[in-house]
Amino acid sequence: MSDDPPTEIRLTDPRALRAYAHPTRMALVGLLRREGPLTATRAAELLGTESVASCSFHLRQLAKYGLVEEAGGGRGREKPWRATATFTSWDAAPDDPAAATAGEALQRAVLDSHYERAVSWLAASADEPREWREAAGAGDTVVQVTAAELAELTERFAELTRPYLERVRHPEQQPEGSRPVVLVQLALPAGPEVRR
Repeated sequence: MSDDPPTEIRLTDPRALRAYAHPTRMALVGLLRREGPLTATRAAELLGTESVASCSFHLRQLAKYGLVEEAGGGRGREKPWRATATFTSWDAAPDDPAAATAGEALQRAVLDSHYERAVSWLAASADEPREWREAAGAGDTVVQVTAAELAELTERFAELTRPYLERVRHPEQQPEGSRPVVLVQLALPAGPEVRR
């Protein structure tokens, strides 16, 4: 296993933030990160909701902002694409008002995506094996922390998941019976509805 930190692309340009906020584009980047290089044709098959032409268009748009790149070989819609990084990040509190607005729109799109994924899991979970139904879950805990402690908790969560990220990048390390799992991390200061 590599000790190298996962690669990250940081979006700062409001145009890049808005471009990535499109649900199909987020889905394509996620697919490329999980499955490795794919053609627009194969991406359309795996997504099941987009045409080849739509996937090809969105891949080209993602490439304009450095989120994907051609992987070499093939032509036209049959050329493979790959994600350029394992993670995408952006400034949570930029000074530029345009970047702040675009970042908020992207964060909303990400939250919408997680919500849709959770609802889909709930709808399909009855058909899942018992071990996966019992292992999956959702919950919340209110903790009393400082901003520095919250940052530390976030880093500890990243450290805990880092060994499993290697399996995504190196399929030969994936144990039999494993499957992709999306871990959603929300660390949100509580509003007045949560009493001290």
